[in-house]
Amino acid sequence: MSKTQLKKKEPSSSKGSLSERQAEAASIAASSSESLGGAWRFPIWPEWNDAEVEKEKWDSSKGAEDGKTSKSHIAPFYENPEGRILLPQLLNVHSWKRPKEFIVNKALSVVENPISFDLLSPNDHLICSELMRRLISEICIVWTLHEGTLTEKDRWRPWEHIYSLCKVEKGHVPLYNDYGKYVVRLYWMGCWRKIMVDDSMPFDEENHLLLPASTCQSELWPMLLAKALIKVANTNVVSEVHGEMGVFTFIHTLTGWIPEISPIKSLYLGTTWDFLKDTIPIFTHQDDSLPETKSATVDPAAARRSSCDNGNSPLPEPEKRKGSPEVVVCASQYPLRPHNNSPWFGQMATSSECLRQYGLSLLCSHIVLLTRTRGCPLEAPPKPPPVPQWKLIRQRKKITVTDEPQKPPLSKPEKFIEIASPFLHFPVKSSGGQIPELKAQRSIQRICPHGSPLVSIAEREEAEEGPEPDAAECTASSTNIKKDKMEVTAKDVKKDNDHISNVRPKTALKEPSAVEPSAPVKPVLQLTWMDLDDFAKCFQTLLVFHKPQIYPHHIQESHFKSTVLSKTATATYSPKSSIQSPGSLSGTSTVAISECPEVRGTHYLCVDSLQPAQILISFSVLLLWGNAAQEKKELYAACTPSVLIAQAYSWKSLQSQLPVLTIKTTCSRATMLKLPPGRHVLSFHTKAALGYNVHLCSEMPFTFGDEEAIMSQLTKESARFTDKALSIWRGLSRLVSSFSNEQDQQAARRSLEEAHCPPKIDTPLEKRSHSKVFNSAAYKMLCEALGRKLTSEERFAVVVLTADPSLLANDPRIHSPTLDGESKPPERWSDRKPADSEVKAAIVLQAAFKGHTARKILNASKPGTKEKLTASKIFLDMWPKVESDAEKHAALLLSYIIDRSEGAELYPCQQDEWTRVTFADYSVSLRDTANSWTLVFREVFLVHKEMRLVPKVYSPVPNCLLHVINNDTGEELDMLFNKVAPHVYQPNKLGYTFVAEAVTSESLPAGAKWRMRLIGTREPLPKLSCETPLNVFSVKKLQDYYIPNDKNLICRCLVRVTADVIGTIQFQTSKADALIRLSVLDQEKLVAGNTGKGHVVIPIFCFLANEEQKKPNQKGSTTRDKGVDAKDAPQERGEDSTAGKSHSSFDQFQPPTETMVHKYVVQTEVLCKSWDLDESQLAFVHTLRDLQKNEMRVHKPQDLNRSSTTDLTHPQRQKTPKANRKEEGDKERGKPSSNLKSGSKLEMSLDPTKANWTLRVVTDKSEAESIEMAKDTERMDQIKAIKKAWETAEPGRSAKALQSRLKFLRQFQHPPSDETATDEAASTGPADPRSDLGTALSPSTKTVTMDYTPFTRRQKDLPVLMDSQMEATQQRQRIEQIQTYRLVRENVLEHQKQRELNRKALIIHQLETYEHMQAAQGQRCKTFLDACESIRSRQVAAMKRKQAERQALEDAKQALLEKTRPNLSANQRRKTSAAGKKK
Repeated sequence: MSKTQLKKKEPSSSKGSLSERQAEAASIAASSSESLGGAWRFPIWPEWNDAEVEKEKWDSSKGAEDGKTSKSHIAPFYENPEGRILLPQLLNVHSWKRPKEFIVNKALSVVENPISFDLLSPNDHLICSELMRRLISEICIVWTLHEGTLTEKDRWRPWEHIYSLCKVEKGHVPLYNDYGKYVVRLYWMGCWRKIMVDDSMPFDEENHLLLPASTCQSELWPMLLAKALIKVANTNVVSEVHGEMGVFTFIHTLTGWIPEISPIKSLYLGTTWDFLKDTIPIFTHQDDSLPETKSATVDPAAARRSSCDNGNSPLPEPEKRKGSPEVVVCASQYPLRPHNNSPWFGQMATSSECLRQYGLSLLCSHIVLLTRTRGCPLEAPPKPPPVPQWKLIRQRKKITVTDEPQKPPLSKPEKFIEIASPFLHFPVKSSGGQIPELKAQRSIQRICPHGSPLVSIAEREEAEEGPEPDAAECTASSTNIKKDKMEVTAKDVKKDNDHISNVRPKTALKEPSAVEPSAPVKPVLQLTWMDLDDFAKCFQTLLVFHKPQIYPHHIQESHFKSTVLSKTATATYSPKSSIQSPGSLSGTSTVAISECPEVRGTHYLCVDSLQPAQILISFSVLLLWGNAAQEKKELYAACTPSVLIAQAYSWKSLQSQLPVLTIKTTCSRATMLKLPPGRHVLSFHTKAALGYNVHLCSEMPFTFGDEEAIMSQLTKESARFTDKALSIWRGLSRLVSSFSNEQDQQAARRSLEEAHCPPKIDTPLEKRSHSKVFNSAAYKMLCEALGRKLTSEERFAVVVLTADPSLLANDPRIHSPTLDGESKPPERWSDRKPADSEVKAAIVLQAAFKGHTARKILNASKPGTKEKLTASKIFLDMWPKVESDAEKHAALLLSYIIDRSEGAELYPCQQDEWTRVTFADYSVSLRDTANSWTLVFREVFLVHKEMRLVPKVYSPVPNCLLHVINNDTGEELDMLFNKVAPHVYQPNKLGYTFVAEAVTSESLPAGAKWRMRLIGTREPLPKLSCETPLNVFSVKKLQDYYIPNDKNLICRCLVRVTADVIGTIQFQTSKADALIRLSVLDQEKLVAGNTGKGHVVIPIFCFLANEEQKKPNQKGSTTRDKGVDAKDAPQERGEDSTAGKSHSSFDQFQPPTETMVHKYVVQTEVLCKSWDLDESQLAFVHTLRDLQKNEMRVHKPQDLNRSSTTDLTHPQRQKTPKANRKEEGDKERGKPSSNLKSGSKLEMSLDPTKANWTLRVVTDKSEAESIEMAKDTERMDQIKAIKKAWETAEPGRSAKALQSRLKFLRQFQHPPSDETATDEAASTGPADPRSDLGTALSPSTKTVTMDYTPFTRRQKDLPVLMDSQMEATQQRQRIEQIQTYRLVRENVLEHQKQRELNRKALIIHQLETYEHMQAAQGQRCKTFLDACESIRSRQVAAMKRKQAERQALEDAKQALLEKTRPNLSANQRRKTSAAGKKK
């Protein structure tokens, strides 16, 4: 069948079913959109697994899981449950079709031509979309980069990302699947992932395919790969200003290369040029000494043509540099997005003009590949003709005479970059003369009220008027090379238009011509050279793609929300689960809880190297997942760019450092972090909406992870410290080995001095001082290596080696064990002063010994002497023990030198000391108490030397606080943001107490532990006063309701101890913002206190027992008062001897008192009236006050009948001691809560809606029986005792007082029937006072009238009538008072006026004085200036006179010379003529 017949048959066969297919596709789309509900809800794509893909079902057998089965007459097909892809706004989707619907006369296949492809010519209608341009250009770039590879394994084919009915292996070819199910392997969020796609394709209203297609009519791989790539691109959130792509790149998704994005700025063009020269190949001319061949670098156009014919790569193969990873460099330009930024329009116009000069267009923004740099002319300059040798002798200078000074011309250096692009000289055309992208933008701008009028100008209008110069160049056959543009031959243009499909109606795919499909055209990138300045104008972003497999060290960390993970993925991404993959790639993945609004993480990086380190940090984020197109704009407003902030970090400081690196992105971005030599610790703080992935690559080893992984590395010495220590040790070892060789010894000493002497020390005095420090360090190192003190012979050998006799003067008692018994002088010499003769004799002996030692050392330094051989033998015996652990001893040697430097920085390795840490952990179990305050930890640490410490708490309970108290002073260390600030702990006698408190949550995890880490610089760290930390405490608790009073007191609690007890006092109120003060009083004197809001703690206090109450070896039983609970922790602790230590450690908390009698009261008060009560709480308080008044009565109303008889029947009760009476009062007072047996029951009985408080005193369990706590009722007991004394002295007094009160009240309650009430009262008598009490206290509805005259204050006993005389007297008194006040006021005003006049006169006097002073000063200045002027005039006259004399002298000399000059000229002429005759 001919080609014309095919063209005629295709429309007839397709039109019949076109309407049915469109209707069916529309129904499927509608049902799919309804089922999705406008939003996607599915887990993120799983990681790639070859075994799972091998087991994948490619038919409809798993339709229930993998897809839906169509109900139409067509065979069942796969429908992706994730929904359909979202295309850009410029591509309006009208219908979706399956391949069998629009390809009917060809056998369908995924790959038809496995050699090459062309994605440009059939996709003209898609070029208006930035996404499609980027997709096509980046696929072509990756293909071109891999086309020149030598091995088949390294070749890249785009269809190898697609899997269907094939094996999972390299070089596979996917097959067409009738079911329509395909798996695509793409790189996303740090790993290769499995993405499912179906074969439904989008079409617009004109039946144009809206996905890229190749020239082969039945190939499906471009559409399938594009669908998967667009799926990944849809996870990127970009604004309209940044175009459709933002910083998203398909190269990263296709290859896994890490994109480093940096802006191109004209200010830093020099740095950019240097980077490009070091990264990509450099263009060079061919050397004439080599055989004559055509070089690809000399003629890029010819090279491109030959590559098309021969099948070779059109791009030069990149040079592989050893020691540096291979990278790919690209550049991108901003898309045409007009907005209201006026400077941006100027940049856009300049960029558009430059792009047109090189065959590009601003409307066709895409990524271009940078292939080479050129710093020389494109054509080698012709060599100058050869010059004979005789002409090179005594060459004459060419002198050009000009009327103006001639400046050398300044030539611009050659700086060019070769770019490769598939859209070079690509015509931007559209139907109707307008560009769809610009047209859509115009419509958007019309909606905006502030749209710019510049949008209406089309960029390509000038080019469309006449023939394009680029097209003329394409048809020309000339091979001449131009500086700015490259030509394309007609053969290449013809090949690009050869393969056109004829089976797709109204689509861009045409039927191929007579050319065989087995030899299609390769997607060749066209090349051109661009000037560096124009490059900075045309492109705004530089993209450097790093290949992670080139780096030997790399690691990843991932963190996702549980809402975007599937069940299996959630199990896989367990918290802190390590992931190991081939290629030494390791990392961890963590799951964040769904309740948190965003995913946050903190990671740490440790780099320790001797060379500068470069670490590539890639940050990939997930901001948008599973949302429809209409929700995308709303989500963009809420989804801010994710941030990664890296800053220097040290666990020994809470001060935040400035960020060294900040990455903000919406998809994936990378930055190269450059660090100088040394050890560096950085903290990475990440924030993302749904998840993130951090990928680090470097050539230097590094550690990246959590706090535990990094801190374990910081306990060792840094690499620079170890290297410096080993270099000093090697120098010392070389000196020891050459000790017997005099020739090598001098060189060894010089090398040792260069190794240990810092570069900053240059004066001889400083060098001698440092040498002494080094010699002492070597001596200490030898003592440490041998594990003992050196003998006298060994010390002498060390002195000979170091040539420092001062080592013998270092405290001989330490080095000589024989002097221990003889070091003490005789007793008769203890108080005796030595005589002068004895002092002189001692000096003579010392001088003799010193001279002897010096001669001995001098002899030992000579070769061949006995002393030299002895010292050498001693060192041969000692040094093997030093070499057994060289690194340890070298570190000891350098540490001693640094410690003696007195803070000066001698070596660069001392900068690494900031990152070095030493830590110790102390952990205890948490008590299972729900929603309650608890004491977690309380121990004493002993500090032996000055050190800087930072305590850090790790607690499963968020509300945890740590206190540190200096036991010597009783002061608490400063806190910063509820954390103990770093502090330099000084040695003290009693140590430091660490107290930790916490408020537990409703439920604690099983086996929850609290951990404290003490972080310091070097060992030893503080030690515990006991072997293991203890967390078993006894809690005594007191609770009650709050009753306001005039003194603002909440409670007063009396504490009695029978032995010294250490306790922690905590007070808590039901109102969280009540300002309260907790105080401990001893004999009503304040000894400790603290202030807080709703919660206050005195971390540590020692209750001292009175001497008479202390009972050694006996434990008294405690008496639990009403409302006091002694609650012990469930854990058991064995009795030990640490309690005595704690007692002695805290005696300093008590101030010195004159008496040994202690009476402790814990008092709490409200400050600033901050505890207000509402109406219901006030009513409850009134009820409590009535109960308190009732408790204050000695005899209750119901006991009045039997009060007199009881007192007479039991007279012994009158003699009850006061203490017993107090106990009875306590019992009576505690009746409302007498049924409560424990603090927990009391806590349950309190109404939480009422104002209440809780007081706790926490002690060790072993001291629980030594302390008692009760309410302070001393004042109430005193009142009751007084009342009882009155009753005892006069029995029946209380009853009589009550009867009198009731009688008085009845008079006002029943005024009309006084007699009846009196009779009733007399008849009843005192026998039934309860009825009277009820009557008196019951509310009455009658009006009560009382006579208040007895309570009125009077001036006179009898009232006096106010008459006119008294009124006149009072009026006269008032007038006199007013006149007196007026007189006083007038006097005061007069006095003030006089003071004002005096002040003004003083000011005038001061001004006059100042004027006189100025006039006098001016007169003096004038006199001085006149004198100066006269002196100057005299000096000027003298100078003029001298100049005149000098001028006259010079004129005389000049005249004399002119007279003698003619004779000299004649003599010279005669000499010259004589010399010419001789020649």
